[in-house]
Amino acid sequence: MTKHIFVTGGVVSSLGKGLTSASIGLVLERHGLSVRMQKLDPYINVDPGTMSPYQHGEVYVLDDGAETDLDLGHYERFTNSPLSRESNYTSGQIYLRVIERERRGEYLGRTVQVIPHVTDQIKECIRNLARSDVDVVITELGGTVGDIEGLPFLEAIRQIPLDVGKENCLFIHLTLVPYLKAAREAKTKPTQHSVGLLRQIGIQPDVLIVRTEREIEREHLDKIASFCNVEPRAVIEEVDKEFSIYEVPLGLVDHKLDQLIIQKLGLNASPLQMDDWQDLMHRVRHPDSEVRIAVVGKYIDHRDAYKSIYEALDHAGFSHSARVLVKRIEAEDLQKEGVDHLLRGIDGILVPGGFGMRGIEGKIEAVQYARENNIPYFGICLGMQVAVIEFARNVLGLSQAHSTEFDGDTPDPVICILEEQKTVTDKGGTMRLGAQPCRLTEGSRVAECYGTTEISERHRHRYEFNPEYEERFVNAGLVPTGTHESGLLVEVVEVPDHPWFVAVQFHPEFRSKPQDAHPLFREFVGAALKRHKDRAGSGAN
Repeated sequence: MTKHIFVTGGVVSSLGKGLTSASIGLVLERHGLSVRMQKLDPYINVDPGTMSPYQHGEVYVLDDGAETDLDLGHYERFTNSPLSRESNYTSGQIYLRVIERERRGEYLGRTVQVIPHVTDQIKECIRNLARSDVDVVITELGGTVGDIEGLPFLEAIRQIPLDVGKENCLFIHLTLVPYLKAAREAKTKPTQHSVGLLRQIGIQPDVLIVRTEREIEREHLDKIASFCNVEPRAVIEEVDKEFSIYEVPLGLVDHKLDQLIIQKLGLNASPLQMDDWQDLMHRVRHPDSEVRIAVVGKYIDHRDAYKSIYEALDHAGFSHSARVLVKRIEAEDLQKEGVDHLLRGIDGILVPGGFGMRGIEGKIEAVQYARENNIPYFGICLGMQVAVIEFARNVLGLSQAHSTEFDGDTPDPVICILEEQKTVTDKGGTMRLGAQPCRLTEGSRVAECYGTTEISERHRHRYEFNPEYEERFVNAGLVPTGTHESGLLVEVVEVPDHPWFVAVQFHPEFRSKPQDAHPLFREFVGAALKRHKDRAGSGAN
């Protein structure tokens, strides 16, 4: 029977449940086990697609077009678990399904209630991943124990052991042990209260993972075990990592969490294989060089808004044994402080996606600076669109060129809305989403990066390159080198006579892994490293 691991969090949010869950998944896979990952989010939104990046961080898009929580990015980067719409459910989705079933008359006149109807729907979503070829399903619950909106999910997972047997379930609770400098002491009381709330609900955690800034004395861990009714060996300390989040799996192995899980669930596991991960961490800790990349975005104040971008840059650095130093620049600041001031000394410029007019002119200035100064440039989604707009204005001489997203009356709409999007009124889940095939021009820079002319990448947008202007762009030196298999949509543009100028409509960051950097990020960082070394050799700042 498929085993279930449930990961909950307490004390405060943002403790890293997603990262811990992904790390557990990685370690179990390295024991030869088949793992499936899942995130349950208690908010009422049907998905995060309509939520502000400032509130929720990035929207992580899957191959099937599902707009999901950013923790699924951790799942894909750490594990080989196939992800789909079944991998992320929200309260909004759960309640919507229950209401739709009620409208169809499936409840046969019964009063529809949170228990059992909502909790049964949650359990059904969890059990859907428990298939014959799956050894372990890891289900992470968003939010914090004590949040009222999370109660139906906690009640649902409380019932799962009654359905499948306690021996097939494991509850892992992630908490915080703060260190009070004034008292010079770690405090275990918040963890005790958090576990107490869980036990009131009827869930006794089997394992406690305690997050902390510094190492905790053994007596404090024993105190937690005693007061929380958990074996001392099952209280796992997780200290903040100095170099990289990719150290977390090794830390869990050092504390024998993998052996504990295998024993408690009776899993038939192979010996652990982590040598390649150890080699990766050696490169992370001991890079041969550094490179400076500017990310010019609209949501720079919220680091998680571009989470996958930053991770993909790190992965590219790992592949070159280099540390990528990211300078995060708010696009609006470029207009206020000037590109020369903010971009001087940068080795590469990346402009990521975004929505809305704010900061667009700053992004356009960043593109112009990169193009005119031969600085490697990488544009993603909106970053491609502003590259097209900049080229139209400053090379083609179309001074009022724009996207119809920002200026519906522009005389030169070099970026325009997709035809099928013109009649769309609903906002949620209605963009061009998910994996789409793309054909690359043989001999182009992007084809050389991928090593093939047939690719598939994930999309999330409504606006596209206007094909009516294609001939003028080609004649002036901005060449479309990737198109949808239909031949109607331009997916990639590049400037062949530039050291490295590539812009794509899709989101390659979603396919990057720490041991398998995405080829576009890898080659972009490689070009930035070359510029850095050339400038160092010439004595330039």
